[in-house]
Amino acid sequence: MANTEIVRLKNVVNVRDHVAGPARAPITLVEYGNFECIHCGRAHPEIKKVRGLLGDNLGFVFRHFPNTQTHPHSLRAAEAAESAAAQDKFWEMHDELFTHQQALEDRDLAHYAKRIGLDAGRFARDMAEHTFLKQIEADYDRSIFDEHVTGTPTLYINAVRYNGAADVQSLLAAIKEADTKGLIRLPDGAGGIRGLIDRLRRGVNG
Repeated sequence: MANTEIVRLKNVVNVRDHVAGPARAPITLVEYGNFECIHCGRAHPEIKKVRGLLGDNLGFVFRHFPNTQTHPHSLRAAEAAESAAAQDKFWEMHDELFTHQQALEDRDLAHYAKRIGLDAGRFARDMAEHTFLKQIEADYDRSIFDEHVTGTPTLYINAVRYNGAADVQSLLAAIKEADTKGLIRLPDGAGGIRGLIDRLRRGVNG
């Protein structure tokens, strides 16, 4: 059997990225995502669980990949997220957008902005003036031409493309494999990880 090609992230994580978690976390998970993509929507709660389990051992980065040919509201949603980021509330808007994927019209975006406590006037101006559009489009172009991203979600674990399933158990197994220095303590074996997931589902962490 031929070896699977290792695809590495060319555009490394930098100060322009939206990062949740410590900059020096032993594992960094990068997602190229789209707020209207149902697959990203399904991955969203799974990634949140992984983030909750790993805490400061994981840095999570979200990069926009709004494909308007298949997801016509995705670009405006990305603009809304960047407008929220300008008011230091990117992750709050990120969660609102994924939670309400079926409601991404401009009036919905304004409602989420109000709900997370943004300055409504500033948000409305940013959206009307497309303040962050060029930035998002430039990042989109880099995603295509540098990283060859074609769909969402596209994930990287410690700068290596991850092609597995985006569920908690699969992600934890891949993260454990990527942790070559043994800095993260996870239960040994698939059964151990399954036990961890079972405890998570019962609402018991640790």
